[in-house]
Amino acid sequence: MQLPVQWSMTMNKRDAIFPAGRQALYEINRYSAAIRSGDLLFVSGQVGSREDGSPEPEFDKQVQRAFDNLKAVLKAAGATLDDVVDVTSFHTDPENQFATVDTVRLAAFGEQPYPNWTAVGVNWLAGFDFEIKVIARLPQAA
Repeated sequence: MQLPVQWSMTMNKRDAIFPAGRQALYEINRYSAAIRSGDLLFVSGQVGSREDGSPEPEFDKQVQRAFDNLKAVLKAAGATLDDVVDVTSFHTDPENQFATVDTVRLAAFGEQPYPNWTAVGVNWLAGFDFEIKVIARLPQAA
């Protein structure tokens, strides 16, 4: 079943957001890519998964793919990385991975002011080594 990119859960007064082409992965795991609540967008953790949901094996490519997946979710909601205000990232080996993550992070978020960021070391990410979740303030419609 192909879900629309965006559908409404009016009973719960929240809008579920899905990037084009990846709805099936969210259906399998029974969660939304993001929930819009008012002018805020709460994005679920994004990992470096390929189109079929499998992990990207090389760490630097996995981190880049996680950011690309994040950008796709933001785009589906009409937002960009410039709208991100809060970031939480999860790392299976923070000490050895942080330089790689930092390179991708700085390229993605560009100039100051940067969003606030909390990095958390974890011991399991379902076969992945990095995950990023954000809260964004949605731009006002013109």
